[in-house]
Amino acid sequence: MAEEIINRVANSKLITFNLEDHYPQGQRLIFDLSKWLFEGFVLKEKDFRDQAKEHDWSQYQDKFIALNCSSDAIVPAWAYMLITTYLEPYAKKVVIGDLENLESHLYQDVIERLDVKDLKDRAVIIKGCSHKPVPKNAYIFLIKKLQPVVKSLMYGEACSSVPLYKQPKK
Repeated sequence: MAEEIINRVANSKLITFNLEDHYPQGQRLIFDLSKWLFEGFVLKEKDFRDQAKEHDWSQYQDKFIALNCSSDAIVPAWAYMLITTYLEPYAKKVVIGDLENLESHLYQDVIERLDVKDLKDRAVIIKGCSHKPVPKNAYIFLIKKLQPVVKSLMYGEACSSVPLYKQPKK
């Protein structure tokens, strides 16, 4: 008679935390300021302000926006600030940088709002593989949030996890 196979992973008290489950839904866009610069490099204030006034900002309704300049132009801080004043009534979030930087900011907001009291003194595995764009910074934000609460932290899958942290014995 064959011995019964027991799935110890399924029966364990490990909690798997998947950042992908907290992915902020919404369209991400890059707003490239170089398109509003003279020859892609020179910011002419009057022209820049005129373009901002004439632009249809409603197209950014409920979108996440990364402001950047794809050329090597030196763009003054006020230009990003001006664009943000126009985006503010429409966009969900505006940051300066690329899409990865935008994702980091979005996840930082999500993780700051997480209620982790149910994870107190629990063994937690942070799932590593994802199909959605989870930035590396999100894992760092999550460690900062969980480490003061949990008993232990691991990374990967239950069958092959890497230990990261174990609460010191009291």
